[in-house]
Amino acid sequence: MKTHFVAPSILSADFGNLERDIRMINESEADWIHCDIMDGIFVPNITFGFQVLRTVKKIAKKPLDVHLMIERPERFISEFRAAGADILTVHVEACVHLERTMTQIREAGMMAGVAINPGTPVSSISEVIEIADLVLVMSVNPGFGGQKFIQTAYRKIQEVKELARTSGTDTLVEVDGGVDSTKAMKLIQAGADVLVAGNSVFSSPDPKAIISVLKKAKADVRSV
Repeated sequence: MKTHFVAPSILSADFGNLERDIRMINESEADWIHCDIMDGIFVPNITFGFQVLRTVKKIAKKPLDVHLMIERPERFISEFRAAGADILTVHVEACVHLERTMTQIREAGMMAGVAINPGTPVSSISEVIEIADLVLVMSVNPGFGGQKFIQTAYRKIQEVKELARTSGTDTLVEVDGGVDSTKAMKLIQAGADVLVAGNSVFSSPDPKAIISVLKKAKADVRSV
């Protein structure tokens, strides 16, 4: 039976009660904690930086899955490692020298991920798939939580999975944006290994229960 990871995104957490929400994730069936870093340039929003990430790391009992939506991410690889990142994902659209940046991430002791926006073809990562520990398929345009899921993400997940297979890699496929319990089975069937969920978790009166539902979702051959 295929297993998958669940990574609640703290972009949708209550930052006035961030410690409470991190401890909730610690106690849940979640596997990772997803942290979205935005610079207001690559995307039209600003979130948080190293100080908040270090605070999250002190509380977290699960790996930090850090998604950089910033220009020239290669400038800060060592700083994100020092702040507590276990997985560091950069956007193909934001990197001039993508292969070099991903190699540096791995050399710094982190899993290296590459993200693609909804309008970016899977072919854009073909030259780095062999060094990618993870490919993040964005199922919304990045920048804000709570957006509507873009249906073409199912096809792109399948394309990434096929690219990894033909390249002979064990690259994980992650999906982020509009993910909830109604889509989990179909996403897993398409090939998703990691489900990132923010609004659907933190808007629920029982976030741990939603995480559990996402974790227990199984692929359904009738769903694709």
